[in-house]
Order: sequence, then C-alpha cells, then structure tokens
Amino acid sequence: MATIHKEIPVNADPQAVWAAVRDVGAAHHRLFPGLVADVQMDEGARTVTFANGLVLRELIVTVDDANRRIVYASVGGNAAHHNASIQVFDETPGGARVSWITDFLPDALAPTIGGLVEQGSALMKRTLESGKA
Repeated sequence: MATIHKEIPVNADPQAVWAAVRDVGAAHHRLFPGLVADVQMDEGARTVTFANGLVLRELIVTVDDANRRIVYASVGGNAAHHNASIQVFDETPGGARVSWITDFLPDALAPTIGGLVEQGSALMKRTLESGKA
C-alpha cells in the first residue's frame, strides 16, 4: 500500500487551523479554494468536486476534537482503497503543524494522488496563513 505523508508548518494559531480543518463541509472555502470547487455533505459523507471535474465521495470516519484529527475514506473512483487523516499540532508559539497522511491502493496512483497532495498542501498553507480560512 502506498503512503504519502506531508508535514506542513503553518504560521497561524493552531485553534484557528483546527477550526478550518474540522469544518469538513467547507474544505473548498477554508482549505483548498481553487483546487476543490464544491463540497456537499450527506449523512456522514461528503461529495467533493475538484476544479478539474473529478468527483469523489468521502466517508467522514472521525472528527476528533480532543486530538484535533479528522479521518476520511474515499469510496469509488480509481482507487481500490483510499483513506487519509489530517491532524493539527501546536508548534512554535502561535504556529501549527499539519500532518496529512494518505494511504491508497494501487501503488500506481502515487503520481496522481501525490500531485494532488502537493498542490493541496501548498494551497492549505497559503489559505490558513492568509487568515481567510
């Protein structure tokens, strides 16, 4: 199983970062504007529409306020398996670190999923640090 693990330093208050991350129905506004065009919530899941037209259904496995961690799993699409977690940690005074871990099969999807994670990580950092999240 392929794994992509990104550690993203964010120059923003960890509580504000967590507030944006835990708002799973607003990822298109608060984390990934421009990359994600729309998110629709539906009974423990969300339908994510990417700017390139890709549509994925993601089950929301957990929103853990105590550990500032969300877990989601994609259903359908090209992956036989896909789950991911995003967790927010206190870092330097006034700063946060976001850990984004994605596991998937088949391994051959690594270039595609890796590209989305790279693009998403940079956009998430920029959006969170802008204060517009």
